Amino acid sequence: MDAWPDTHPDPIDVRITDPGEIAASLPQLLGFRPRESIVLVGLGGPSGSRVGLTVRADIPPAGDAAALARMLADRVCTDRPRAVLLAVVSEAADEEAGADGVDLPHRALVWELVRALAASGVPVPEVLLVRSRRWWSYDCPRGCCAPGAGTPLPAGVTELAAAAVATGMVVAEDRDELAERIARPPGFDRGSMMAASARAAADCSADIVARGWDATAAASWAAVTAAVDRCRPGTPEARLTDAEIARVLWGLRDGDVRDRALGLALGPDAGAAEVLWTDCTRRALAPLDTAPATLLAVSAWLRGDGAMANVALSRALAAEPGYRLARLLAQALEACLGPAELRVLIRESLGPRGIDGRDG
Repeated sequence: MDAWPDTHPDPIDVRITDPGEIAASLPQLLGFRPRESIVLVGLGGPSGSRVGLTVRADIPPAGDAAALARMLADRVCTDRPRAVLLAVVSEAADEEAGADGVDLPHRALVWELVRALAASGVPVPEVLLVRSRRWWSYDCPRGCCAPGAGTPLPAGVTELAAAAVATGMVVAEDRDELAERIARPPGFDRGSMMAASARAAADCSADIVARGWDATAAASWAAVTAAVDRCRPGTPEARLTDAEIARVLWGLRDGDVRDRALGLALGPDAGAAEVLWTDCTRRALAPLDTAPATLLAVSAWLRGDGAMANVALSRALAAEPGYRLARLLAQALEACLGPAELRVLIRESLGPRGIDGRDG
């Protein structure tokens, strides 16, 4: 199950009034093109039409529909919506409906979801089926929503799609494509990375013995900030070496260094830091990929990309299930903590270090 917030550091107001526009905009709301999914879109704000928390899950087996419906209702209601729009995205064929002929698919799942939301006092103004580039309303009695009909999704670029481009969102074809963004790069040399990691570990150990923890931590932070500087937009394209990546990775094993790195997501180097965490996650050998994957999840969540945040966090916990920061972040995502609240928590944890994680 996945959840996405509606908060972006630089929000762009978009007005979507037609159900077809909402159906066409689901990829932008989620960050990837859903398949065989149920999507709940929370609606709030003064007018009751502002898009809020969006929750998605795979369409379950029939026997699990009621339990999943209750779970999804509980999740979307953490944002206290005034109403919830439901969208079923499925290529399933129409279902037999006895003497009435055929009906739209997954009607039983829709019923369980509406019932679960009603139990929480949340109305459902619209229930849509999205299939084969067309959309239907489950509640519409007109011929356009008959099982064999449907209305084509709006042609061209929707307002939300245009806004997504403006804010830098790249919609993935599916969730697997998101995972591919932090997979091993082409031509990855595992032996070279292993050797560089071993050298970095030995150097850090020797430095601790020779100069102490504080001096080694300062050197680790210097390695992080130097790598961030190399990842800034407009700098000459020079791929970080395995030795540079390995030194950053071993530096992030120090909890204090890792916590300072969190602050980079709040300052002017947020974009460069995310580039670095992505590169480190792709090239690190487990469990050294845990820290950068966690930092990547934080960066993605703060800019409203819940899809990438969930994928990165899954990578971190797969590498090191007991990693405390990743587990805490997972609990925050489970509770649908918004980017604004996460921002406050990071600021409070940084204290006098400053919002960019650097000294001053």
